[in-house]
Amino acid sequence: MRSTVNHVLSVAQFERPFLFELFRRADELATLGAREAVGTAKGAIMATLFYEPSTRTRLSFEAAMTRLGGAVISAEYAAATSSAAKGESIEDTARVVAGYADLLVIRHPEAGSVARAASVVDVPVINAGDGANEHPTQALIDLYTIWRELGRIDGLTIALVGDLRYGRAARSLARLLTQTVDTTVFLVAPPVTRMAPDVVNELRAAGLRVEETDDLYAIAPTLDVLYQTRIQRERFSDAESYTQACGHYVVNRELMQHLPSEAIVLHPLPRVGEIDPAVDDDRRAAYFRQARNGVALRMALIEWMLQRRPAEVVSSNGHHRR
Repeated sequence: MRSTVNHVLSVAQFERPFLFELFRRADELATLGAREAVGTAKGAIMATLFYEPSTRTRLSFEAAMTRLGGAVISAEYAAATSSAAKGESIEDTARVVAGYADLLVIRHPEAGSVARAASVVDVPVINAGDGANEHPTQALIDLYTIWRELGRIDGLTIALVGDLRYGRAARSLARLLTQTVDTTVFLVAPPVTRMAPDVVNELRAAGLRVEETDDLYAIAPTLDVLYQTRIQRERFSDAESYTQACGHYVVNRELMQHLPSEAIVLHPLPRVGEIDPAVDDDRRAAYFRQARNGVALRMALIEWMLQRRPAEVVSSNGHHRR
C-alpha cells in the first residue's frame, strides 16, 4: 500500500485503490483469533494522547497495537494529566512524546491541532479526532463496515442523519464517499446542525447525488445505509441551540419497518437517545459490529504505517525523510 503522506490526518489523502487494499488486509486480520499474535509491530511503541474522552477509539487503537505485537503508552486524560494542564503546547508535547514512541495517535478538541503536532515530529501521526473537523479512521471503519455488510461501496443510497455540522465522523464519512461511484447521499438534520456548504459542494463536485431533506420517513424505503449520529452537546456554545437540535430523528421500531430488509443502520457511537435499544436485536442494526470492525481496520492501518521503508515515507510538507 502507498499513500502520499506519512501521517493520517484527513480522509482527503485516501484514494480508492488504497481503500480496497486496506479493507482486504483488515479482513485477513479479522479472521485471526482474538489471542492470535501477528507480530508485525513487535518492538514498536504507540503513544495515545487523548485530550478528549474516548472509549472505542482509544481502546480499539490500543487493542490493535497489542494484537500486532507492539506496546502502548497512553495519556488518557491528557488535557488534565499531561503538561497541557501547565500550558504546554500540542507541538511541544508531540515533540517530546515522539522521542518515546514510533507512532502517535492524538485526539484533541481544537480543529487543526493534530496537523500542527504532525508538522513538528518525524514519526507517523494518526488523527483520532480534532474538534469538529475530522475523524479519518472512523470514516475508514464506517466504509469498511459497509463493504463487509453489503459487499460493495458503489451504487448505494446513504442517509447521514443527526449532527452533520459538528459531527466529525459524519463529515469524514461524507468526504470519504467521494471515492465511491454512483452514490446518492441524503443529508438529514435539524436546521442548526446541517452539513456545512463546503462539504456539500465537495460531494457534488465529486459526482455524488446529494439531497438535503427533513423527512427521514419518506426516504427510508430507498436506503441501503442509515448512518445515525448523536447530537453533540459538547460542541454547542449555548444550551438553547442544543435543545433545538435534539429529538428530531430517532431510529425506533416504527422507522425500522420502513427500511428495506437488506439495509443496515450504522452509528459511530456513543448513542444518547437517537437509537432505541429495542432495535438492537434487528439484524440490520450493525453499529456494534461496526465498533468491533475498528480493531481489524486499525490493525491494518498501523501495520501499513510501521512497515513502510524510509524511502517511501513522505512528510507532511512534501519532502522525503531519510
